[in-house]
Amino acid sequence: MAAFASSAFGTSARSDLIFLVLFAAAVLTAPLWAGLIGAGYPDLLQKWAIYGLFAIGFNILFGLTGYLSFGHAAFLGVGSYTAVWSFKLLGMNVLPAVFFAMITAAVFALAIGYISLRRSGIYFSILTLAFAQMSYNLAYSVLTPITNGETGLTVLPDDPRILEQLAGVRDTVSTPTTSLFGLEMTGYPGFYFCAVVLIIGFFVAMKISRSPFGTMLKAIKSNQTRMNYTGFNTRPYTLAAFIISGMYAGLAGALLASTDPLAGAERMQWTASGEVVLMTILGGAGTLLGPVLGAAVIKYFENIFSAFNEQVLMEMFNFLPETLQEAAVAVSGLFVGEGWHLTLGVVFMLIVIFLPGGIMEGVRRVQKMFRRSDGAQSSSTVSESA
Repeated sequence: MAAFASSAFGTSARSDLIFLVLFAAAVLTAPLWAGLIGAGYPDLLQKWAIYGLFAIGFNILFGLTGYLSFGHAAFLGVGSYTAVWSFKLLGMNVLPAVFFAMITAAVFALAIGYISLRRSGIYFSILTLAFAQMSYNLAYSVLTPITNGETGLTVLPDDPRILEQLAGVRDTVSTPTTSLFGLEMTGYPGFYFCAVVLIIGFFVAMKISRSPFGTMLKAIKSNQTRMNYTGFNTRPYTLAAFIISGMYAGLAGALLASTDPLAGAERMQWTASGEVVLMTILGGAGTLLGPVLGAAVIKYFENIFSAFNEQVLMEMFNFLPETLQEAAVAVSGLFVGEGWHLTLGVVFMLIVIFLPGGIMEGVRRVQKMFRRSDGAQSSSTVSESA
């Protein structure tokens, strides 16, 4: 029995390592294969990596415990504001900004989670939404000395930047740019920094999911009431999951500020919270890869389909007669450009209806089809040889 358990553990660890290596290879080579679908430019790749990380963290709470938060954008905004203040006070190095953003987001998550987790179900969701809207209003109007209100918080040439001042490298003339020990976080270097952080975040999420702690979170999602009846206190586990998820969101907010040193209250709006919910459900809640795929799909629609204007559509359908061309442009124009949300809504509706488990359920179904066909071929080969 012990030998079987050891063998099973070794096989699982080996498969996880292979999965992680393949994921890292796909992420790091994204500029190559994403260019084939018109998405190989740095800004879009950065957004995909950042929001993929945001969705991974959200999935630790929603996918593993079943607690649906409608207020995770609050931690995204807190992380952005903390990162920009780190740039203004300490220097333009992204590492201190990332560190302080995660710590601040963890403190906020502890405070909000301690209150919100007294309830479950829709009441928990409404509480988190209320806290997020409170945070948005505070950042937009009340805490303007800290957040700069509707204008947003930016880095200015005359900011203190104490660490740079001590090192004698502070520039008070030009607008500073974020960097990692001298390597500017713009273009592809910025993407690769976000990509490495995404891979690390994916690895940590994998370890959490496979750990006894992750197993306990899955048990809470399965039947928390039964666990409470047995006398097991589930609240420390749900609070820990909430804090970890908030730290992921704060980290994503810091990366947004690192690639574009600006923090605004719009990152705390309920629409940003709803977006990460869509990403997770679209890709497959409770899976490791699903939230990343969901983030990639939504950001692709947002940046590629929204760029299709009437002129582009006219060029696409220029092989048609003029009357049919105008009709094709008029119909397709409803689903692209400013109407890209309609296309996303149709895709989301189809996936929810036919693939309730998200994109990853479709992947699993395809795998089963191939396994069945392989099994049928092998059985037919055996019968013929017999």
